[in-house]
Amino acid sequence: MQYTLGVDIGTFETKAVLVDQNGKIVEQAQKAHKMLVPEPGWAEHRPNEDWWGDFCDVTQSITSHSNVDASKIVAVACSAIGPCMLPVDRDGEALMNGVLYGVDTRAQLEIDELNSEIGEDRILEIGGNALTTQSVGPKILWLKKNRPEIYKNTHKILTSTSFLVHKLTGEFVIDHYTAANFTPLYDIHTQTWSTALTKDLIALEKLPELRWSSDIVGRITKAAAQKTGLPEGIPVTAGTIDAAAEAISVGVSESGDTMCMYGSTIFMISLTDQRVEDPRLWYAPWLFPGQHASMAGLATSGTLTHWFREHFAKDLNLDSSFGELSEEAKQSVPGSNGIVFLPYFSGERTPIHDPDAKGLIFGLRVDHTRGDVYRGLIEGIAFGTRHVVDTFVECSTQTNRLFAVGGGTKNELWIQTTSDITGLDQIVREKTVGASYGDAFLAALSVGIVKPRDIGKWNPAKRVLRSRSDAKLENNYEIFKHLYIATKHLMKQV
Repeated sequence: MQYTLGVDIGTFETKAVLVDQNGKIVEQAQKAHKMLVPEPGWAEHRPNEDWWGDFCDVTQSITSHSNVDASKIVAVACSAIGPCMLPVDRDGEALMNGVLYGVDTRAQLEIDELNSEIGEDRILEIGGNALTTQSVGPKILWLKKNRPEIYKNTHKILTSTSFLVHKLTGEFVIDHYTAANFTPLYDIHTQTWSTALTKDLIALEKLPELRWSSDIVGRITKAAAQKTGLPEGIPVTAGTIDAAAEAISVGVSESGDTMCMYGSTIFMISLTDQRVEDPRLWYAPWLFPGQHASMAGLATSGTLTHWFREHFAKDLNLDSSFGELSEEAKQSVPGSNGIVFLPYFSGERTPIHDPDAKGLIFGLRVDHTRGDVYRGLIEGIAFGTRHVVDTFVECSTQTNRLFAVGGGTKNELWIQTTSDITGLDQIVREKTVGASYGDAFLAALSVGIVKPRDIGKWNPAKRVLRSRSDAKLENNYEIFKHLYIATKHLMKQV
């Protein structure tokens, strides 16, 4: 029997799975960490502690607690939150905390500057993406302007995944899917790093080598073996962003397949035959040559449920609180008795791309309960998801199959509400571990154990969640859209 190892670094937690050649999970490990918010609009992780430290802890746990001979692990793949921005020196050591993905909004001025210098249409034409808080390029410019000494000493700009791969192999690499988020430094037409849009942002040799996600890019070094408990010499893939690995884990493989990841944020990926060009969405080459991905993400989702529990459910037992809140919400009705919730607590990513957007609870009355408000929060997240789905439709991106994945799938109220509001049925696979399981599959793919479509055998469908239409939800969705338009100008003033 052969085994592969998948490790994923999330916003708040690291997960690892050891999987046999038939897709059976034989061991799991996880470790929690925190997102740092040193200033409003900033979001950071500590690379050595939260990324590499967690990786070593979970792999050591896997190798020590499983009954599998570590010599039978034939490949390792990892994924992580992304796209992040991390400057490192020649030895690959971090020069500062990692700047996280679109939830970090520090580079808005740099977005405006690059748009002005280059032109928004030109950026979209060459880079495939409008500049948003998700883009790494403006964050590099922020680094250049605000941390000149660090910029001067930077040997490479890495992401969370490429940092881990370097720690494991000594190689500086990045997958194409992640690299497409480095706008305006990636040319989607040539699929190469490019100075076509800017020559002054950073030297291209300071960017990692481009590879495809399932490419074997190196082997575990002696030093990494000592830290991780893994045998020296195991092949390591280029890896990817966590959301892409999540999509792989549930069977997203053909045009029209769409994933909805329920986690600290909502993230959606839809595969297409042709590149979709729209500034409201993100684009990247898919993990394999010849395929394309349209993507979208909300800034706060599961994070909001944690916020609500922390501030408004202190009376509940921590271990059972989410279940109890869901039961309270079920005592309400679809439409939350007139409450409409804007979930823009960290600005918003797609489709409005507004870092100044603010959260809003509209329609409150003295007779409302905690359950009404919590249900309104869940519905607000689902309205944001519906807004993305509508944008996909407007861009002629067809959803033939919608796969649900992530920790949020355990929240029945959340996923059922999402189906009801979007009007889409959702396929839930047997295994909802998520990105780490997708990583294990990519590792198996890299050494020829499986073929891309074998994920259906590894992780068959468990059930289909059917959508249910509701007039109150439709009405509140229209209010949801109007509320943002009506208050947008005020949001910038608070």
